[in-house]
Amino acid sequence: MSRPKNKKIIISGGGTGGHIFPAISIANALRRIDPELEILFVGAEGKMEMEKVPAAGYKITGLPVAGFRRSLTPENFTVLFRLVKSLFKAQKIIKEFNPDVVVGVGGYASGPVLREAGRYGIPTLIQEQNSYAGVTNKLLAKKAKIICVAYDGMEKYFPAEKIIKTGNPVRQNFDNLDDLRSEALRFFRLTDKLPVVLVLGGSLGAGTINRNLTENIQKISSAKCQWLWQTGKNYFDNVNNIVSQSGAGNISLHSFINRMDFAFAAADVIVSRAGAGTISELCLVGKPAILVPSPNVAEDHQTRNALALAFKNAAIMIKDSDAVTHLVDEALKLVSDCNLKNTLSANIRKLAERDADVRIAEEVLKLARR
Repeated sequence: MSRPKNKKIIISGGGTGGHIFPAISIANALRRIDPELEILFVGAEGKMEMEKVPAAGYKITGLPVAGFRRSLTPENFTVLFRLVKSLFKAQKIIKEFNPDVVVGVGGYASGPVLREAGRYGIPTLIQEQNSYAGVTNKLLAKKAKIICVAYDGMEKYFPAEKIIKTGNPVRQNFDNLDDLRSEALRFFRLTDKLPVVLVLGGSLGAGTINRNLTENIQKISSAKCQWLWQTGKNYFDNVNNIVSQSGAGNISLHSFINRMDFAFAAADVIVSRAGAGTISELCLVGKPAILVPSPNVAEDHQTRNALALAFKNAAIMIKDSDAVTHLVDEALKLVSDCNLKNTLSANIRKLAERDADVRIAEEVLKLARR
């Protein structure tokens, strides 16, 4: 009797940590459920998934795809050419790997791969992270079998019968943060005598956040708190020079933080962009947060993500344009306001969605078995 062949899954997308880490979480959940699965990632050449995915133990192949510029520019002709090349390469990948299911997590690569999968009748699943669906996912949804979402009201963008609310998968569950606090403070060389403000600008960094902090470096260095500051790799050298010249001894500076469990465990207040994956993690972490949505994203979806929390008094939202002048002052005000910290913390915990990775993985496997 012949042994049934192993199921094959393609996971496509990436570009930023907000797409990559949820994708890896889904892959890990799939492997826990069925260790014999064959999983292939498809990302965009030159993007961070080409490094992070192999580091997590998975194979990845890249497409030459890139994003269109919002303004009319000759560069868009190059982008169009790369898109056509990516469609042909995606077709080749689909034929050779012959997946049972294709999962799209957002990012440049997901469009060509899901489109080609749909052409060949391979079932597709979309994981929409944001509270506002982008143009690409709305187009891909027409042929998708299942759309996993993190927010209510997504029937505005997708067919209601395809939607399953799973929440966004995150890097880990962050249930043991209190137990990790002492070790985390030692790891970042911080003291337990002063509160900690954790500053996150996303995996690539945030210009507005970094600029406001560097322009207020003297105020930061004299504040009765500590700063655990992830600058992003694009900003680290400049920020490091400014911090070094200031002589500030209450700043722990990093281009990228790999131990996010330690970072969240150390934090008393969190300042962050409002990417969907980050917000899902913050809900699980349950600590008071100030959200500064990036204005440089499609359909301004980070503002919509942040407002979903701000309306429920689960986080403070500061517009990017206001953060340039007010962010440090607002952070210091929140650090010293115990009542507000407790309120924000209690309300954001209510929004946590647990085991999203397992729920999505189970839906993927249901499609694979059909």
